[in-house]
Amino acid sequence: MADGNAVQDRRDSRGDDRGRTSPVTFLRQVVAELRKVVWPTQQQLITYFFVVLVFVIVVMAIVTLLDLGFGKLVFEVFTGSNTQ
Repeated sequence: MADGNAVQDRRDSRGDDRGRTSPVTFLRQVVAELRKVVWPTQQQLITYFFVVLVFVIVVMAIVTLLDLGFGKLVFEVFTGSNTQ
């Protein structure tokens, strides 16, 4: 029965009985959290951009090759070869 009590305790600690946050308070909290963010430098941003770009191009090439390969395989399976 201890497991049932643990679940009940977790529900109580979520803060369901608290009221809603006002929009002004919410915006203040958002601004406070954004001030904690460590923003990348311009050089880091450029580096990350090119790393992501190269990764996306490589994945696109792999998916394209797999698509062409499976397409030819399926075409051969369903049409068969006419060499007899």
